[in-house]
Amino acid sequence: MPPETLANPAELRAHARAELQKYADRFVVEASGLQAIADLLADTSADPFSRGHMQGHITTSGLVYDAAADKVLLIHHRTLRRWLQPGGHHEGLDRLDVSAAREVAEETGVHVRGPHAPGRDALLIDIDSHAIPANLAKGEDAHVHHDFLYLFTGDATAPLSPQWEEVRGVRWVARASLLSLPSARFERLVSKLQLAL
Repeated sequence: MPPETLANPAELRAHARAELQKYADRFVVEASGLQAIADLLADTSADPFSRGHMQGHITTSGLVYDAAADKVLLIHHRTLRRWLQPGGHHEGLDRLDVSAAREVAEETGVHVRGPHAPGRDALLIDIDSHAIPANLAKGEDAHVHHDFLYLFTGDATAPLSPQWEEVRGVRWVARASLLSLPSARFERLVSKLQLAL
């Protein structure tokens, strides 16, 4: 099993490049849309993981499904005011899958487990680049998130513990209901989930 925390920023950048390449190899039809992320990771003059890098930075998230693969865990994002998978800014030198699992636990109280737990079998199921509007309260200009989304398993019977500073709600929803949410990403994920589960 690879270490959860990498030794230095160069190792983290190399890890992210390797994850990006594995993803491009798996989802060949999406490969051409990943060039901005590849360029960001190749630019050693900037920190691609810093939330202060307003030209774009790497974030992580987790799509958590229950044991029966019938439900997925969503949060209602406090700032964006819509239902999303739990996730957020990368911190420290954690591997990307470990960062995503941490974000899930922080925002929902759910601790992920196998078969898609952090480590050798973590599955990067989607990468999405999307615009984030300016947030005057946080002193942030409009910027871009390049989100690496990992697929995890979680216990739908475990108590939820929302991080109220970040979310307005947390709930398990029927996997099929993802299509009713206004998100091109969820449309893409539904078909990917059918192949992965």
